[in-house]
Amino acid sequence: MAVSFRDAIRADVAAVVALLADDPLGQARESGDLAPYLSAFDEIAANPMHQLIVGESDGRIVATCQLTILAGLSRQGAKRALVEAVRVVADLRGQRIGEALMAECEMRARAAGANVIQLTTDKTRLRAHAFYDRLGFLPSHIGYKKTL
Repeated sequence: MAVSFRDAIRADVAAVVALLADDPLGQARESGDLAPYLSAFDEIAANPMHQLIVGESDGRIVATCQLTILAGLSRQGAKRALVEAVRVVADLRGQRIGEALMAECEMRARAAGANVIQLTTDKTRLRAHAFYDRLGFLPSHIGYKKTL
């Protein structure tokens, strides 16, 4: 299956939200009201350090993630890339679309000057853990979150 990756446009927001909501964790935290998502999209689109990426096949959004480039002082002032909200449409999982999406992220991160790419994934997403392990990501840190 041919998938092309591009920056999302505002018209893609509903399809991206549908991908975010299409799993047990997402069902509990996403809503059908697009207003807050459109507002968030506008913020993402206005900041060149954020990229909302979509994968498209035959006019259908089949994958998404957000890539953020962060400047930092550690690692001798290195930039790092943070990948969030990685999703592939349920009926196409297992067809290497996620692998292609992550390769796109790595290519964009390198182009932005990042020398490390990182992500977090929920502890319950065991298939995702195996996926990231297979791509060469190392579970080197423990992530913490706190709802504000």
